[in-house]
Amino acid sequence: MNWQVIQRIIGILLMIFSITMLPPIIISFLYEDNVWVSFLFGFFLTVLSGLIIWLPVRHSGNELRLRDGFLVVALFWVVLGVFGASPLYFSSQPNMSLTDAIFESMSGLTTTGATVLSGLDFLPKSILYYRQQLQWLGGMGIIVLAVAVLPMLGIGGMQLYRAETPGPIKDNKLTPRITETAKALWYVYLVFTILCAGSYYIAGMSGFDAICHAFSTVAIGGFSTHDLSIGYFNNTGIELIAIFFMFAAGINFSLHFFTWRNKNIAHYFSDHEFQAYLKLILSISAFVIIALLLSDHLDNKNIPITGIFHAVSIATTTGFTTTDFANWPGAIPIVLILASFIGGSAGSTAGGIKVIRFLLIYKQGIREIKRLVHPNAEIPVKLGKNAVSYRIVDAVWGFFSIYLIVFGFMLIAMMMVGLDQVTAFSAVAATLNNLGPGLGEVANGFMTMPNSAKWIAIIGMLLGRLEIFTLLVLFTPTFWRH
Repeated sequence: MNWQVIQRIIGILLMIFSITMLPPIIISFLYEDNVWVSFLFGFFLTVLSGLIIWLPVRHSGNELRLRDGFLVVALFWVVLGVFGASPLYFSSQPNMSLTDAIFESMSGLTTTGATVLSGLDFLPKSILYYRQQLQWLGGMGIIVLAVAVLPMLGIGGMQLYRAETPGPIKDNKLTPRITETAKALWYVYLVFTILCAGSYYIAGMSGFDAICHAFSTVAIGGFSTHDLSIGYFNNTGIELIAIFFMFAAGINFSLHFFTWRNKNIAHYFSDHEFQAYLKLILSISAFVIIALLLSDHLDNKNIPITGIFHAVSIATTTGFTTTDFANWPGAIPIVLILASFIGGSAGSTAGGIKVIRFLLIYKQGIREIKRLVHPNAEIPVKLGKNAVSYRIVDAVWGFFSIYLIVFGFMLIAMMMVGLDQVTAFSAVAATLNNLGPGLGEVANGFMTMPNSAKWIAIIGMLLGRLEIFTLLVLFTPTFWRH
């Protein structure tokens, strides 16, 4: 393990991250909310800590290996969550404990969207902006941004990129150089954010709300500047815009890149994961609309858009709401929560297990049924006409198995600290899937949860953001052997 290189990178990344605490200072002065001092404290604490970590090993020139990359990614997300909490902790409004500040920071950076704050409409604008900015930065990953920056500082990025973007098909680069790949992803991400913010503004949001909600929409985060989330605006146009950009952000960003570069939308429909993703969203939307119509729970005029909005929001793990879906009748809330287990596409900003994994599990299930009839036949798992390697299929099953085991342990842990079954189940689903809202006592947030439950949730957010393996690999003896 190249400890000096790891230390050097953590120091550099912390110093880079400290810059993100400066824009809220400007917001604080613009809106005169007198919270700028807490961001200044956070900035100096973060930049000085990064400097102290970096200075002793600044001349280290050893090469970064893949194993080092996993440790850097895991360490940085933990360190980032802690230092990102500093402005929230130092601020007198809201007055947050250290646990709550780290919870809110980690929820933002992992784009979970779970919150311990209430009375958002009355909080300082700089605090509200900072929460949204955390989600935007976490959406594509601070590490991917760093991949585009670190080569200029003499640090290779491929190892960080692979560790940051785990998945069944993760090594397909958009461009020959990894730096250009990271830049391409960020260009697409930035364009989507600008288009989303502009659309929200035209539809009736204020400039501040438009930017803040664009951050959390494209990042599939779900934080809002209002307690009522998107429902605060009571605007059908805004809901339709949110539906479009939440759906788009749940698509593999490489598809957006290829479509833009080749100016041909056929790339979307030739992708098997996108086809499955589209069918999933349409099916869940249809179920929710039909169930709401049969239940006569809402005004029939509002049901189609309300149903589609929540189907897209929960299935993509965004977590925006326009009404209290947890109180909807029948199986609707459970179906929506279960949809978040699938989540969006690999290579998107969505959480969950990812559509491609479920697609491969489904196809392997079909193969096993065929084998019952033809036990000696060699039947490959295919995506279209291409056979998927056994290594990828095994990795998908391994991930799914570990996911269920981790979910089970976290569920038991939540119940052991006093949560009822429904609350515990949805709290684990909301954090491990990076969803945000849940059912039961966490339907409107984690404010009333004991600190022990919040720390379990923080671990769940990290596991979900790093897709479990990236974090769990650090606890295996094999990882530490020479």
